[in-house]
Amino acid sequence: MSAKTKAYSLNGSMILCFTLGLTLGWATVAKAEDPATAPPQLRELLAQIDAAANRRDVQGVMQFYSQDFKHSDGLTHAQMEEALKQLWERYPQLTYRTELQSWENQGDGIVAETVTTVTGTQPNDGTMMKLESTLRSRQRYENQKIVSSEILAERSQLTSGVNPPNLQVILPEQVRIGQSFNFDAIVQEPLGDNLLLGTALEEPINGDRYSQPSDLELDLLSAGGIFKVGRAPLTPQDRWISAVLIRGDGMTMITRRLNVVDR
Repeated sequence: MSAKTKAYSLNGSMILCFTLGLTLGWATVAKAEDPATAPPQLRELLAQIDAAANRRDVQGVMQFYSQDFKHSDGLTHAQMEEALKQLWERYPQLTYRTELQSWENQGDGIVAETVTTVTGTQPNDGTMMKLESTLRSRQRYENQKIVSSEILAERSQLTSGVNPPNLQVILPEQVRIGQSFNFDAIVQEPLGDNLLLGTALEEPINGDRYSQPSDLELDLLSAGGIFKVGRAPLTPQDRWISAVLIRGDGMTMITRRLNVVDR
């Protein structure tokens, strides 16, 4: 028994691909500073960016990015703008909240680490879908523009139905090239007489994948979850690892980033 579905990307990078910081001109520091010491201008800019995102103002967000912006996933300025447009057409009620984790001056720029949380709902065929996503990232700012961004960690979850499966996810945050890893998505409550459909998906991360949905074939599961063993690629390219589990009273789809390093 199987079924096919189209899973629109839950990739946190697409949902959260702008967690921004500020400008130059503060005293040079030798190490990352506590967010409590951050200049007021930095905090104000973070608030302005969240405000632009919460009103779905694409140009208001993109004005903070350099035209030569570089993203660790290969996104260009134009690709990021298009991804945001498509995302907000699909999810018009998202709420953004960014927290500064640390900041420091580096040469002629500032580097800041942030965590952004995105939540929202979307009606779909008579049911309400709930989105929760978190992204931790590091950005560099020069001349009041973001010139580069690196994704450090991300996780997203999409649920629907009256009782979506509650999942425990087991996946390392980082593996070495060629290393094997376990990916488990375990339903925490008893299934009873319910049938459980599901599948897992591994995708390479690149700019072209942000707005392309994936076709998934769901299989009838013989156990209360998905249990997979994967192997990292032989080059240091991060992966999106996803699982979809569906039963009669709800659906849960989760996505995690697997960082692949060469050391």
